[in-house]
Amino acid sequence: MDTQNAIVARRSFGLVETDLTHEDAARLVDAFLAGRNARTLRAYRQDLEDFRAFVGAVDLDAAAARLMGQGQGAANACALGYKASLWDRELSPATINRRLAALRSLVKLARTLGLVGWTLEIGNAKARAYRDTRGPGRAGFLAMLATLDDRDDAKGHRDRAVLRLLFDLGLRRAEVVGLDVSDVDLEARTVSVLGKGREDRETLSLPAATVDALRAWLAVHPTGEGPLFVNFDRADKGHGRLTGAAVYYVVRRCGELAGLGNVRPHGLRHAGITEAVKLAQAHGFGLEEVLDFSRHADVKTLMIYRDRERNVQGRLAELVAAGA
Repeated sequence: MDTQNAIVARRSFGLVETDLTHEDAARLVDAFLAGRNARTLRAYRQDLEDFRAFVGAVDLDAAAARLMGQGQGAANACALGYKASLWDRELSPATINRRLAALRSLVKLARTLGLVGWTLEIGNAKARAYRDTRGPGRAGFLAMLATLDDRDDAKGHRDRAVLRLLFDLGLRRAEVVGLDVSDVDLEARTVSVLGKGREDRETLSLPAATVDALRAWLAVHPTGEGPLFVNFDRADKGHGRLTGAAVYYVVRRCGELAGLGNVRPHGLRHAGITEAVKLAQAHGFGLEEVLDFSRHADVKTLMIYRDRERNVQGRLAELVAAGA
C-alpha cells in the first residue's frame, strides 16, 4: 500500500487529521440546521453554541471543523471532555444527553455527506428516574402564591400568572415563555400552546383562577401585544420576551420565600399533574383521560405519577411490617 492509500485508510478510521475545511464545515452546519421548525432550530443552535463556547471557537462552523478536523480519536476525546464539563456544571442528565445528541447527529450527517468516515462513540449520561413527581404539592403551590399577595406591581401580576400556568395547566417552562398575547382569549377562556415536540398549537381551556391572573397581568402589560410575558429593566419597563432562566429564578425565589427550598418550574408541572391524577381517581376519570391534561406522549410516563401517588410499595411495606 502506497503512502497516500495508507493515509486514506488511516483517515477512514479517524487516526489522523481529516481534510474537513472551514467551507465544508459551514455547509455541514447549514445542512444540519436546515428544514427544522423554529423551536427545534433554537434548541439545536443553543446546544451547538454551548459546545462552541467550550472549544473556544469563533463560530459554529469553526467549532464543527475543530471537532472533526483531527480524526475520530481526537473527536471522541474532545466530546468526552465536553461531557465531563457538562457534569461539572451540574446540568441535568436530560440536558447533557440532548447536547451530546446534537454533536452525534452533526457528525452522523458529516459521515452521510462523506466528510468523515466515522461517528462519535460518546454515550449518554445515565438519566435519573423521576425522583419526585409530586413537586411542592398543592399546599406548596398555594404558599408560593401567597408570597405574591402583597404585590400589586406589574412584576407581581406577571409572576402570579406564570405560576398559575405552570401549575393549573401543567405547562412546561418553554411553553410558558413561548406564549404571545395573541395566544390568550380571555373571553373564550382559552390559551393556544405549542407543546413539546409539536408543530401545531393546541387550544387549552383556562380555569377561572388562571383567567383572573392573566387578566390582572394583561391589564398592566407594557404593550398589550407581542410576548405574553416580558422581562423588566431597571426602570420597570417591559424589555423583551421573558426567558426560561428568568422563569426558573421567579419560581425558585417564590419557593424560597415560601420556605420550600429550591422549587423548579418543572416541579410545579409535577405538582399539577400529581393533583390531576389524584382528582381523576376521585372523580372517576381514567388515566388515559388525564393525558389530555399532562399532554405526555406516552401513558407509561403518566403511570409513574399514579404509582407514586398511590404508594403501593409503602402500603405493602406497612402490611408486611404489621404481619411480622
